[in-house]
Amino acid sequence: MKKALLYTVTIVSLLLFPKVNFAQTPPQLGTAANFVIFTSVGAVTNTGTSHLTGSVGSNSGSSTGFGNVNGVMQNNNAASAQATTDLLSVYKQLDTAKSTFSHAPLLGNGDTLNAGVYSVSGNTTLNLNLTLNGKGDSSAVFIFQIQGTLSSGANAKVILINGAQACNVFWKVEGAVNLAAATTMRGTIVANNAAIDISTDDTLEGRALSTAGAISINGVSAYTPTGCGSPLLTGPVAPDLASTANFALFSANGAVTNSGATFVKGDVGTNVGLTTGFDALNVNGKIHPIPDDSTAACASDLLIVYNYLNTLPADIELLYPAQFGNNLVLTPHTYLMNAATTFTDTLYLNAQGNANAVFVIKINGALSTSTYSKVILLNGAQASNVFWKVDGAVNINDNSIFKGTIVANNGAISLNTGDSLDGRALTTNGAFSTAAINAAIPASGSTLPVTWLSFTAEKNTSTTVLLKWSTANEINNHHFDVQRSSNGTNFSTLGSVVASHNSATVQNYSYTEFKTINGNNFYRLKQVDLDGKSKYSAVVKINMTGALWAIFPNPATSKTTVQIRSQLKNVSFILVDNYGKIIYYRSLQNVSAGEFKDIPLSNLSKGMYMLKIESDKGNKTEKIIVK
Repeated sequence: MKKALLYTVTIVSLLLFPKVNFAQTPPQLGTAANFVIFTSVGAVTNTGTSHLTGSVGSNSGSSTGFGNVNGVMQNNNAASAQATTDLLSVYKQLDTAKSTFSHAPLLGNGDTLNAGVYSVSGNTTLNLNLTLNGKGDSSAVFIFQIQGTLSSGANAKVILINGAQACNVFWKVEGAVNLAAATTMRGTIVANNAAIDISTDDTLEGRALSTAGAISINGVSAYTPTGCGSPLLTGPVAPDLASTANFALFSANGAVTNSGATFVKGDVGTNVGLTTGFDALNVNGKIHPIPDDSTAACASDLLIVYNYLNTLPADIELLYPAQFGNNLVLTPHTYLMNAATTFTDTLYLNAQGNANAVFVIKINGALSTSTYSKVILLNGAQASNVFWKVDGAVNINDNSIFKGTIVANNGAISLNTGDSLDGRALTTNGAFSTAAINAAIPASGSTLPVTWLSFTAEKNTSTTVLLKWSTANEINNHHFDVQRSSNGTNFSTLGSVVASHNSATVQNYSYTEFKTINGNNFYRLKQVDLDGKSKYSAVVKINMTGALWAIFPNPATSKTTVQIRSQLKNVSFILVDNYGKIIYYRSLQNVSAGEFKDIPLSNLSKGMYMLKIESDKGNKTEKIIVK
């Protein structure tokens, strides 16, 4: 009887406390936290174009094949020696952590795991989706003790939900690590005495560290995780622009000339020479046709601004100035390029949610860009907090989108046809020419009517994107418009999500985007107040490649739609029932990317059907459920 009573009390107690806390302290990483790729012993090699945020190196070996890295290359020096010591400590902490669960050597396949220390015996495979559920606890720790190798299947993904953070996920592996193409991995990998191989199109939010083993990467995106007490990047202190803040276009010594229809917000002028060719109707500011007191003050203040930027110590040297851009992502720091710089394609500046973060890019040489070059601001970055110091001429090629204040020293500035400058272009000495451009001094950073916690985009399937965002505080917030762009500049609205209006607690939102396009997809949120006023979120980017078409909805009722994602020829749509009878057939000679083709289902009975799509680029059969 007493035993039965005790059993009953125990059960009731457990019911009263449903959240059992298997608290686990995360390991202390020391200086190893600074590295995104590191081995104590072995070579570190890269092929293809990889985008890395965090230091890279080896304490006994070489690092080869890397382009510009948003971090410091640390090889065979004091920093790598200390990282080796700290990494060994990390390994021991993970190895001796007391396990709370045992798990079979197959991870993923749609499984969801809660926080804990998982002991996995033998060689382990990560397949499809593995979801790690923080259950509302941002300090939830996940440790996987793998007593063998770790490999992933193509397109495998680690997904974090309900507060789980990559900075609290750890993979201790007693063998080689091999991540197949297009894997999305989250957490810090520590391979013991073994190699790490990260393949094309992989994404790693975390670190890849080996106590002794070669590390090879090939066209990947890898970045050290934020959160868990990691320092908030603020960048350097911004210069005091003084009177230069009023000028959009200025030369302290040289003619300033324009041709074509140029539109400017801010003053235009020179302190030595003439300013010509600007239409006063197109300039929202003052044109200084000849030097005056304002241009004299600007010339004096500009020299002070230049000297400040020039003497600012650099955190990170970008080692390949001729390869600048090319989709490189930078965070708030002072960067140095020690030679003339060629800017090609796109540069992303990621403020990591800090709207006051400052970026300074110092170029000891001239700066030139490709046509259609772009600077894109992410996660709260503000053009008013971006500064370019250039020792030489500046040539922004046609149809480029540039952000920030350019301070050129002893060099001419040329802004060409179709350029858009959200910032300023100023030179201490040199001729200045513009041709049919748009330039505007940047507005100071402003706070959104919501307090943002996160905004992310991740592949849901090969053709769909799951957008997730959360807020900590909302005031008079009516709804969010979800917007997408193919170039990061021109956005269109996809749909809307109703907001909580007023809230002082964490609110989580999501939106699934079915009509993605091949290549880069840029997303932002238009936050709309109850009174109709609106502000925009930061921009997030995801690359969707490979699929020729997407089919949605499925299951469906009256129709399903095929979105064509690539130019196709000789396309046939064939819908058959379970007996092989053709119910619908349509053939088209040419179909352009972005077209939508409806498959009628309204006259069909509930059940499963097969839709076969044939084209010059491939065939596919898809199950269609009619409900």
